[in-house]
Amino acid sequence: MSTANGISLRCENIQVAFGGLKAVAGVSRSFQSGRIYGLIGPNGAGKTTLMNALSGHATLAAGQVILNGRDITKLSVHARTRAGLGRSFQITKIFAGMTVLENLKLAAFAHLYRVQPFWLPAGRFADVRQSAEKVLEQIGLERLAHAPAENLSHGDQRALEVGLALLSDPSVLLLDEPLAGVGHERLEQAIELIQRIVAGRTVLLIEHNMDVVMQISDEIVVMVQGQLLASGSPAEIKANPAVRAAYLGNDE
Repeated sequence: MSTANGISLRCENIQVAFGGLKAVAGVSRSFQSGRIYGLIGPNGAGKTTLMNALSGHATLAAGQVILNGRDITKLSVHARTRAGLGRSFQITKIFAGMTVLENLKLAAFAHLYRVQPFWLPAGRFADVRQSAEKVLEQIGLERLAHAPAENLSHGDQRALEVGLALLSDPSVLLLDEPLAGVGHERLEQAIELIQRIVAGRTVLLIEHNMDVVMQISDEIVVMVQGQLLASGSPAEIKANPAVRAAYLGNDE
């Protein structure tokens, strides 16, 4: 779902403070449907805090979050998920003691049934299994369906976590370092996976591998000290003197 003007996510004057420190200081920005936005900046720039503010994991000192034309500022994390906002985390959040498929089925169950029919086993719900198996195929982990999640490689754990975020079929997906810990030999495969599964969604991506960001982003958004410094195409950001001075450096 998107609004008539093609904007699926908008934030207005977002402010988040920790004590006297403004981690996000008045960020306003619109994100269009079906585009991948790379969110970059030095450590402490406020990238993850902004993502937390959008997804409901951080308390706002001020500002609004608009999703598909709906004000979700006061909604809980789970209500934002139901409204179409998906989120993965910098630190992998999976159920280590469960298999890959069990992780996905549990997430599917939580999305499809707000109140669990406790008198029936989860295995009885065909729609839960179908949703889980669909995402399992999307993330390319069919061969590992019955493997304990804790035994997966870090890259496969990352893919599983993205799969958990996909189960709510979000129109907007926030990805915080989805490629962190992925080995060089698996990097291209992981990039292809992200490009494939986010097709048609609005994606806000935090990733420290600049080559990857420049490769997969339609637009780059740069943050410094809790504020937006610049935005533009990868080529424009590479050539931006202010960005080079603040973050990318002046060396080729």
